[in-house]
Amino acid sequence: MKIVALDGYTLNTGDLSWQALEKLGEVQVFDRTESHQIVERAFDAHILLINKIEISAQILEQLPNLQYIGLMSTGTDAVDLAYTNKKEIKVSNIPSYGTMSVAQHTFALLLELTNQVKLHSESVRQGEWSKHIDWCYWKSPLVELAGKTLGIIGYGRIGKAVAKIAEAFQMKIIVHSRRSLQQERSNIEFVTLKKLFTNSDVISLHCPLGEDNKGFINESLLTKMKPSAYLINTSRGALINETDLYNALKNKHLAAAALDVLETEPPQIDNPLFELDNCLITPHNAWGSHEARSRLMDVLVDNVASFLEGKPKNLVEFF
Repeated sequence: MKIVALDGYTLNTGDLSWQALEKLGEVQVFDRTESHQIVERAFDAHILLINKIEISAQILEQLPNLQYIGLMSTGTDAVDLAYTNKKEIKVSNIPSYGTMSVAQHTFALLLELTNQVKLHSESVRQGEWSKHIDWCYWKSPLVELAGKTLGIIGYGRIGKAVAKIAEAFQMKIIVHSRRSLQQERSNIEFVTLKKLFTNSDVISLHCPLGEDNKGFINESLLTKMKPSAYLINTSRGALINETDLYNALKNKHLAAAALDVLETEPPQIDNPLFELDNCLITPHNAWGSHEARSRLMDVLVDNVASFLEGKPKNLVEFF
């Protein structure tokens, strides 16, 4: 079996090993692949491994040997699942490798918004504390999380992990989920989207992206937020209408946003959100801890091995 990884660098920047995968077949790993190179590089592949490279029906039609696609991610929107389902090409993802890393990053973003650690650390290095007439000071309001309401949109593994951390901060938790879920804990209330945006002090997105929810965080919802509230997105950038978010932040309909994902990645250098002091952005690296990537590699290899044994795991269903 020929195994081709088209964009292996983000998983393995040199601190992991492909050795376990190489025991399963003839392996060729490309760090990055441009769209015009996909067919040439994947033409002979029986197994294709991808992270964010988009594999359309038009591309799949040109890959005669392809039997299996192993996603090096949880998200499945990069693959035309209707086509793979029709042609009986198996697709697996990695469902839970980065749960705690993404939950941790969610609170790293939130705590930077509430405590402005970098701002105050830099002010000390610049001599402001040494020259100050008082023994302490703060350059921005410091916000305590205890008693604040966290609204979580999407209540899968990551959403639940974020809720548990929020409980440790003594936050109130409300949840909106499109799926019908049982009330797991008495202190978590399931609410409508409107109520979540109206009542939350912090809103955190943890839902998958689909055609039916692209840009659903729009002007109508953003203008319902408290002027003191924060919006955090460590899920998918396209869930948010970025023009509407820019205008809402500019007009102080919410206090700030913290984003680990954007609609276009990498973003254009002139993205208007970069202008805003109340918009914190990190480069889609919430998932990227060494521990999380090690787990991802282990599950990826196990997914491929299971497919080769005729017992595929973590199959992505097409609805």
